[in-house]
Amino acid sequence: MTLIEFFKKQYEEEGAITRKFLALVKEDDFGFKPHPRSMVMKELVKHLADLPGWIHLVLTTEELDFENAYVQPEIKDSEDMMAYFEQRYQEGLSMLVPENEAQMQLPWTLRNGDIVYWTDLKMEMIRTSLSQQIHHRAQLGVYLRLLDIPIPGSYGPSADENEFAAMEAAAA
Repeated sequence: MTLIEFFKKQYEEEGAITRKFLALVKEDDFGFKPHPRSMVMKELVKHLADLPGWIHLVLTTEELDFENAYVQPEIKDSEDMMAYFEQRYQEGLSMLVPENEAQMQLPWTLRNGDIVYWTDLKMEMIRTSLSQQIHHRAQLGVYLRLLDIPIPGSYGPSADENEFAAMEAAAA
C-alpha cells in the first residue's frame, strides 16, 4: 500500500465521521463557548470544516506563512458550514492520487514570517492534519454533549446510539 492509498482510506473514513458531527451543529449554537479559553462553536466548526483542505494546501505549496492572510469564507449558517466542509473535503480528496506519491517525501514548513514553527516531510503534515481533524472533532463532541445533543459514534457506537445493544436485543 502506498502512502497515498493509506492516507486516502483514512481521509475518507475520518471525513465521513466528521460529516456526521458537523451535521448536528445548528447556527443557534454558533455562539456557545464552554470555557473562557475555548473557541466559540462557530470558530471551532469553521476550523474543523477547513482541515480536510490542508491536504491540498500541503501538496500544492512548500509552506504556510501566517504573516500572509489565511482567508476563509464567512460562515453564516449550518448550510454554509456544511458547504465549506464539502468544498474543502473535495479539494483534499482530489490531491490523494498516485501522481502525488513523490510529494510525500518533500519538506513543508509552517511559519509566521521569520519564526519557523515546524518543518517536516509533507507526509507528516498530512498525518498531522488528519490528527487535528480527529482532535477538533472530539472537542466538538464535548460541545455537543454539553448542549445535550446526542453524539454519533466515531469508531463504534456512542452512548447515544448503542447499536451493539440493539443488535443483542434483536437477537434475544
